[in-house]
Amino acid sequence: MSAKVYRVPVYDEGKIVARVEYNNNLDWWDGHNFTSGSIGRHLGLTRLKDGSFVLIYGTQFEGETSYADIVSEETAFQAALKSGNEEILNKYFKEKLQAMDKLEEVVSE
Repeated sequence: MSAKVYRVPVYDEGKIVARVEYNNNLDWWDGHNFTSGSIGRHLGLTRLKDGSFVLIYGTQFEGETSYADIVSEETAFQAALKSGNEEILNKYFKEKLQAMDKLEEVVSE
């Protein structure tokens, strides 16, 4: 028997335009919990077939529902950078990451 896939609605300007599989791949370990910055909140990133980036906002709070929003590439990139998830950065933003790394100051010894 396969596990049930949990899907969340994707909003664009208040209208549901798609559904995506829930993930929290932008969460990080804060020493006690996996989080996206506050207890009970989670953050994931995926991409639609048309290339649009989607941030998934997860919640563990009763009475709240997880949802997703279409966001700009830059918003998605900044969220991935903040999470430090190198796998996601390399999957979706390899060129941007390489360009950013070229700006790194070279420190001579």
